[in-house]
Amino acid sequence: MGAYDNLTRDNRLKVDSLIADTEANAGMAPVDMDAFWRDQAVARRNPFGMDIPQCCFGANLTNECVFAELGMEEDYRRFQNDEPWALEVSKRYNDIAEKTVGKRLLTEKPRDPQKRWPPVKQLHDLFEAKNVWEGGGNGSWWLHQSADTPEELSSLLDRVEKRLENLRDFLLPEDWDSEKSRLLAMGEKVPLYRSQRGPCTFACSIFGPENLLLLYYDDEALFRRFSDVLRRAILARARVFDEEAGFTPETTPRGWGWADDNSCLFTPDMYEAFAMPIHRAVFGCYSPDAKDRRYQHSDSAMGHLLPLLGELDMTGTNFGPTVSVSDIRRYCPNAVIDGQLAPFTYSRNDTVNIVSEFLRDFDLTRETRGLNFATAGSINNGTRLTSMRLAMAAIQRYGRFE
Repeated sequence: MGAYDNLTRDNRLKVDSLIADTEANAGMAPVDMDAFWRDQAVARRNPFGMDIPQCCFGANLTNECVFAELGMEEDYRRFQNDEPWALEVSKRYNDIAEKTVGKRLLTEKPRDPQKRWPPVKQLHDLFEAKNVWEGGGNGSWWLHQSADTPEELSSLLDRVEKRLENLRDFLLPEDWDSEKSRLLAMGEKVPLYRSQRGPCTFACSIFGPENLLLLYYDDEALFRRFSDVLRRAILARARVFDEEAGFTPETTPRGWGWADDNSCLFTPDMYEAFAMPIHRAVFGCYSPDAKDRRYQHSDSAMGHLLPLLGELDMTGTNFGPTVSVSDIRRYCPNAVIDGQLAPFTYSRNDTVNIVSEFLRDFDLTRETRGLNFATAGSINNGTRLTSMRLAMAAIQRYGRFE
């Protein structure tokens, strides 16, 4: 059953009206582009603002979507590694986007190789996990497990703790100091560490999901030790780059974001034991004040964890499509909600439910505001620019604040 089936009669009539007008216009939803993007700029500055003219829109299409739009075979690997080709594809896509949604969505500017920072070791390197591209051009990056048994995990944590004693030398390449001097002289800034694959997802990658969940029951002390070492590793890695940038704990920029899809696998008790100590420590260090960014992306069925996340006073969320806007708002009253358009609704170009899901979510947040209408998760290939235009039209026609 789709969102349309649960709408009020008035909202169904709204859906039917916009779909009919779209079909009558050769599949192009009616939008005043200049007015939409002007009002969007106001809404984007503060989706909670009492003066915003319309609901904020966050479902801009990305380079994931170029292949279906241009009738090309998917090749994400080439898009990452063949910049001249990627920029040419982006320009072709942008030519269509400009006509369809009034904006060129993808960058067409080549990266300056002289301004690239040397590669540094990531958190997974500290935990001895290999990040490997799998699946050819149509593949993606996969983080490979680095421990298979409790004994191996315990030994791994011993080695991580040893590396933490001299983490700077472990993380930074030999040419770091010279490259840092050169790049700072060009006006570049040291890249800080303010986002991370979330505690649950990262730990599942390191030790395996089944292993980790069973560890809670079989050896809770090791389960909690894993959490503690991970917490210290994240904070230590962040501190290295803060210091490289010249920041003290008092002057360092604020804000932190997680991407933690595997949180859905954890019971509340498991989450309290493993993830919450990390959240409290990291947010306590980098997002201690009310307005600081405390963000979580978990595009999975993790609604059972909302009471715990509510303690953290999230300022931004992007949860799975089965988690309702009303539940998110109940536990996260100060969060801008990036959602809750189902990614498959968007990628299947399900016109009826694109509009229906907007009406559902807008009705639930009309009084509180703070909705950034976006996908509850990733935006996938197959999503067409005409669907983005339809979502824009739904906001412009039915998502205005009077």
